[in-house]
Amino acid sequence: MEFTWITIIASLCMGIGAALIFVFAVKKNYFHNLEDAKYQVFWSDREELTDSAQEEHKDGEEKAQH
Repeated sequence: MEFTWITIIASLCMGIGAALIFVFAVKKNYFHNLEDAKYQVFWSDREELTDSAQEEHKDGEEKAQH
């Protein structure tokens, strides 16, 4: 029975902690512009694909010349 109370108290503490972190993040305006982060990830991935495709194209041209 004692173990049950420990787990209940621990879960309540974790829930309250998560709620406090969420309130802190909202007050600090961390959720202001979520769309911007999505587009930053998208465009950085696209740039990496473009760079790797250009390198493969250059390697193919060099092999063709030899």
